[in-house]
Amino acid sequence: MRVEVDAKAVDEAFDSVIKEFQKQAELPGFRPGKAPRELVLKKYGAEINDEAKRKLIGENYRKALDEKKFHVVGSPDIEEITFGRGQNLQFAATIETAPEFELPEYKGLPARRDDKTVTDADVERALKMLAQQHVKFETVGRELRLGDIAVVNYTGTCDGKPITDTAPTARGLTEKKNFWLDVEPNAFIEGFAGQMAGAKAGEKRTVNVDFPADFVTKELQGKKGVFEVEILEVKEKIAPPIDDDFAKKYGAENLEKLRAGVRQDLENELKVSKSRSLRGQVVRELLNRVQFDLPETPVAQVTHDVVYDIVRDHTQRGVTRESIEKQKDEIYSNAAANAKERVKLAFLVQRIAEKEKISVLQADILRQAQILAATYQIPLDKFLKDLQKRDGVQALYEQALHEKVLEFLENNAKVETVPAPAAAG
Repeated sequence: MRVEVDAKAVDEAFDSVIKEFQKQAELPGFRPGKAPRELVLKKYGAEINDEAKRKLIGENYRKALDEKKFHVVGSPDIEEITFGRGQNLQFAATIETAPEFELPEYKGLPARRDDKTVTDADVERALKMLAQQHVKFETVGRELRLGDIAVVNYTGTCDGKPITDTAPTARGLTEKKNFWLDVEPNAFIEGFAGQMAGAKAGEKRTVNVDFPADFVTKELQGKKGVFEVEILEVKEKIAPPIDDDFAKKYGAENLEKLRAGVRQDLENELKVSKSRSLRGQVVRELLNRVQFDLPETPVAQVTHDVVYDIVRDHTQRGVTRESIEKQKDEIYSNAAANAKERVKLAFLVQRIAEKEKISVLQADILRQAQILAATYQIPLDKFLKDLQKRDGVQALYEQALHEKVLEFLENNAKVETVPAPAAAG
């Protein structure tokens, strides 16, 4: 986009900027704001030139966008052609515009929601899980049973060599001392605990396992492992009785009040889970209903952000830099696909919001800030100050708008209720 500003407007901009500098200038021998124009120009000429240029380009760039009705994505790349007092200003702006597309039908998007409800059995199961948080471990002289804790030393091999020869990051699988092994069917490595049942303290056992095809350590997927295990202690889990005294540990007046509170929490969790599932379905349907070209800059930026998040997550989980480097092509490919969907959905959300006149209020932004502040355990006032420092209010606005539009799509979806899947076990 090429823009030209006539010499008269250029000189007027210079005069305006010079007057502003005169008001602020402090020069020896002159009271503040009283320095002659010529001396101000001599001392601040370069700054005046830069400010006039910035002002002229900024104002006329925005004016040109309004005239041409361009919806620009990201920042422009400005190339100055001619600029100076007494002459026309000419500059070129390389811009990326939002894609043009026909909005698909977004009301009545099909989705399924199961008819699962919270049962008495769900409540009792949750109470037992609460009780497990207060379990005591008592050393016993009997053989190991499922549900016990085995305190063990072990060494692990794969193909007759230490596991780290195959998977350098899997040091914890190669050797451990005083390891507390939960003797449950799917604990640690599938099939491991079952081979420990019946053992007593002082015994040694050889445990053979098949690492699953989806095992967290890729180098071990589908391979066989052999563990030499020494049982040091057998510990029985002693859970407290679930009664009124137990309820008081959670601030409830009695067991019935605790049971009612647990039921309410489970119902809230189920409602959130169903909503998340339904929204995922309508978003997928919406994305599949329209195709359009995406501007490169936002896709590149979001791809960069997703790659950063993936690498940070890997690092926090102890994945080495070498291992991450080996996966870089796969990481980038997954990030790019994810970024394209995010950017595409953002354009759709914006267009739907415009068509349905869905707006974001100050209260919506504050509510979003409260949720994030609570999530990160930061006082709200500090979170808001940090947000303003890093110009994060726009991001919060976009999140709030995204949430409102997805709520609109959910409320207007064509929902089919289906039987809940049978509970496992």
